Amino acid sequence: MLIAIIAAYFSGVIIIGVVSRKKARGVDDFFVAGRKGGPLFITGSLLATIIGGSATVGMAGLGFTQGLTGAWWLLVGSVGLVVLGFFFAKKVRGFGLYTLPELVAKQYDERVGLAASVLIVVAWVGVIAAQIIASGAILGILGIGTPLLWMAVFTVVFIVYAVLGGQYAVIRTDTVQIGIILAGVFGGLALVLSRLGGWGGLLSSLPPEHFAFPVSTQFGGRELISLLLLVGLTYVVGPDMYSRLFCARDSRTARISVFWTALLILPIAFGITLIGMGAAALFPQILPEQAFPVVIKEVLPPVMGGVVLAALLGALMSSADTCLLSAGTILTVDIIGRFKPALSQAKILSYSRWAMVILGLGSLLLALALKGVISALLFAYTVYTCGLILPVIAGFYKDRLKVTPLGALVAIIGGGSVALIGKIFGIQYLDLGGLLISVSLLFVVSFVDNRRQGK
Repeated sequence: MLIAIIAAYFSGVIIIGVVSRKKARGVDDFFVAGRKGGPLFITGSLLATIIGGSATVGMAGLGFTQGLTGAWWLLVGSVGLVVLGFFFAKKVRGFGLYTLPELVAKQYDERVGLAASVLIVVAWVGVIAAQIIASGAILGILGIGTPLLWMAVFTVVFIVYAVLGGQYAVIRTDTVQIGIILAGVFGGLALVLSRLGGWGGLLSSLPPEHFAFPVSTQFGGRELISLLLLVGLTYVVGPDMYSRLFCARDSRTARISVFWTALLILPIAFGITLIGMGAAALFPQILPEQAFPVVIKEVLPPVMGGVVLAALLGALMSSADTCLLSAGTILTVDIIGRFKPALSQAKILSYSRWAMVILGLGSLLLALALKGVISALLFAYTVYTCGLILPVIAGFYKDRLKVTPLGALVAIIGGGSVALIGKIFGIQYLDLGGLLISVSLLFVVSFVDNRRQGK
């Protein structure tokens, strides 16, 4: 039953991509879905993008090990979206661009835009890799083949889907997929609690520390601040978030959609975390990131398990496709396009499709090396956040703050490099240290640059 549902799901995805290819002929259709998205489509697409491997397999694993505080992985995203909605959503949509690096180039200059492009492409390969790792963990429960085989199959499917239909296909299926995701998550949670004898059964099955919130002995104030900065800020300034805002039909739609997304994330965060906690009570011997897949296999009836499995694959597919489209668009428009400015629309689309193929396969290789979902995402988010986010935020107020293109360029390179070194060599505190270095370089170099120019 499970394998039949998965086969039908993969086939349906490919068919949608083929049909959408006929409609996504222009650059606007392929990159920003014609800029016609209303609140329902943009909200659904934002949610489907956010509820990926980290918010399913990864966050259920956090609930398994540390309890309710695991919900912060998504809750910091809600905080970030509120900031985005109040201060930046209208401004972002008002630029009417295709990518975040284009916006950075508008704020500063072409050099800074190019540096941002390279940083995003490198970091987002890690984000895509996390979705691939999660697909192996989920599909491994089928008992057919190995997780490595399923990672390769999943990669092929989402690459083909994104290459064929582009943003036109993805944004139209995201709203349907998020409906399946929500039904699967809360239906699965209800069955888990039922098997435990309700909320009281869950309370009696786990140590009290699992129910501590907002902090616990396993997740203290430092960890919360680190998560708010390194992960929460990616929702304030993120290429996948901005790609959705560029698809909105106007600035008001962009802002409303962001607020709705921030609100809807709250119950989803706790729902998935509680599934992980339920798995800890029912199957304490398993690995944390096996929590959600094992619940599907052992707790849910076959048909329900197939629906939830399809929901999780929908979540992974949406996140992987969006990140692949963002990275592929940036590689083509902001990197290749800077060196070949006379490219026709047909050539741009062709290059974008090949870029997505290459990036998708590169992400698969990285996924085979990294293993863990959360570790893969933290690696990517830390490098990205420390390098790019503060210069972009400052760029919205650059005249008032007197920041210069040179200051932004040095901040991006310096902050991102420090974070990358810290992650590669496992040096503690260089994650937050990268942010401090980035903001310091931004303002110090800008000050010196302004004095040099007599300003």
